[in-house]
Amino acid sequence: MAAPNYQASDFAAAIHALMPRGLVWPRDPTAVQAQVINGLAPTWVRHTQANNQLLVDAFPATSVELLPEWESTLGLPDPCAGSSPTLQGRQQQVVARLTNSGGQSVPYFIEYARTLGYTVSVAEYTPFRMGQQAMGDQLGGPDWAYTWSINAPLASLTSFRMGQSAMGEPLESWNNAVLECELSEIKPAHTVLLFTYGLGDLDTTFVLDESTLG
Repeated sequence: MAAPNYQASDFAAAIHALMPRGLVWPRDPTAVQAQVINGLAPTWVRHTQANNQLLVDAFPATSVELLPEWESTLGLPDPCAGSSPTLQGRQQQVVARLTNSGGQSVPYFIEYARTLGYTVSVAEYTPFRMGQQAMGDQLGGPDWAYTWSINAPLASLTSFRMGQSAMGEPLESWNNAVLECELSEIKPAHTVLLFTYGLGDLDTTFVLDESTLG
């Protein structure tokens, strides 16, 4: 059964029908009473439309009116998204935090970034070891055992989408600030996380040595 889709005229007619009878309750459409009722009817139309969208709006991935409630629960919005974050970006950040189950593996970080709307690959590094590296390889000290990097496109585009974007948002926007903030927050505390952009095949996870992140 489809949700009711009442118009302002439907509400106005219903209210008129509920009014008392008598000389002081005129049915003339030009009377003050009719004008007041016609002025109030659009309010109930908006309420009905909001009620029809309640189930859709209750889920963070599609939430609009309830999105500030989700954000308040999760400590969002944060400065990472800038002063004018897109609706899609806000929804993705809420979903990422709600569904984050924790982890330290390469697939975990790739999936977390994907939930935020970014396609990334991971590179892990290792100190230079005699007998294990070839001549010409870069020298690296012990700290490289705890260093890893996220590689993402130079411009991770967010396109305007009908039904998913808000009026007034740009047709295209790009910003990697949310990616850097979110992953820097959840990275293992003993590691150093670097960010590189526009390098390599993003469909491949680059592992330069055995995993140091678990």
